[in-house]
Amino acid sequence: MKEPEEIRVIEKSYKSEIKEKGSRFIAFAFPVNSEEEINLNLENLKKEFYDATHHCYAYKLIDSFKYSDAGEPSGTAGIRIYNAIEHYNLNNILVVVVRYFGGTKLGVGGLGRAYYQSAQDVLSKAQITIKILYEKLFISVDYENAQKVFHIFNNTANKILEVNYSEQANFVSLVLPQLKDKIVREINSATSGKAAITAENKIYY
Repeated sequence: MKEPEEIRVIEKSYKSEIKEKGSRFIAFAFPVNSEEEINLNLENLKKEFYDATHHCYAYKLIDSFKYSDAGEPSGTAGIRIYNAIEHYNLNNILVVVVRYFGGTKLGVGGLGRAYYQSAQDVLSKAQITIKILYEKLFISVDYENAQKVFHIFNNTANKILEVNYSEQANFVSLVLPQLKDKIVREINSATSGKAAITAENKIYY
C-alpha cells in the first residue's frame, strides 16, 4: 500500500456527551499509532466504565481500520462511528462511544443517528493537524562542509530537525520522498562526496 502524502490527525484526546431518551452516549477520541495503543485505550475505558451497557468503537490507521457494534444491533454503532471519522477524513484515530441504556429503546434508525451524532460531536471539538510524509535522513559531514548542508535545506519544504556536533556535524533531517534523490545528489556534489548519508524510515511530521 502506498502511503498518502499527507494525513489529517488529532494530537490529543477529546471527550463529549449527548443524551437521547434517557440513554447517555459518552464519546472519546484518541490519537493512536498502533493496534497496541488502540487495545490499551479500549481496556482502560472498559475498566473505567465497567457498568456501561456498550463500548462501541471504530478506528482508522494508515493501513487498516475496524469498527465494532459491541452488542448493539448490527450496523447501528460501529459503522456509524467510522462514518464520522471518514467525514473528517482522519487517520491514526480511535473513537469510542460508551452507552448507558436509559430504559427507552431508540429503534435501529434512532440508535444509528445517536451513535453518529455522538462521534460527530466529539470530533467537531477536535483540533485537526495536517502531517506530511517525510523520509528521515542522517547526514554526517566535517565542519568545513556543514554550512553547505544548511544552505541546501534553506528555503525548501525539507527540514533539519537537529544537529549534533562531535567529531563531525551530524544532521537529523526530514526530506520529502520525491526530493530525496535530488537532495542526496546536491549534498554529495557540494561536499565532494565527503558526506555520509543514511536513509531511515518514513514518518509523518
